[in-house]
Amino acid sequence: MTRLETDRLVLTELTLADAPFMLHLLNTPAWLQYIGDRGVRTVDQAETYLLKGALRSYETSGFGFYRTALKTDDTPIGICGLVKRDFLDDVDIGFAFLPAYVGQGYGFEAAQATLTYATQTLGFRRLVGIVSEQNQPSVRLLQKLGFRYERHMRVPGEDKEVLLLGQTW
Repeated sequence: MTRLETDRLVLTELTLADAPFMLHLLNTPAWLQYIGDRGVRTVDQAETYLLKGALRSYETSGFGFYRTALKTDDTPIGICGLVKRDFLDDVDIGFAFLPAYVGQGYGFEAAQATLTYATQTLGFRRLVGIVSEQNQPSVRLLQKLGFRYERHMRVPGEDKEVLLLGQTW
């Protein structure tokens, strides 16, 4: 089981026990605005979301989104990780945090640990990030991590364009 640690955070694989947390995260205003409504309204639906998403990704790809929690008391504050999307040539880094934990450096800390894991353990030489152009905090975070704008693109099944940022090592 994957476990990443930083000074303040622990990133671990999500489990079905995280369904209540995911239900909350998936329905935060920022998730709904920038990522999109996934129609998850119950804990049972959150379990299905986890089964079809992160848990399947661990099995098929060997990586996925990780539960990001405070090291001091294991409070889950967000997710950060890697996903192989059918419509992208490269693996995508993604992250989302509960509103109370935004703007405190947790996103950078978690994403930096994920990048280190991706390059040093998994051997990736290139990663991308897709992000809504209006989500400037996430754009800035990707840029701070060294990602650079490559192009606008449409995600299949979505009507709005997103930015594709990439980084090669």
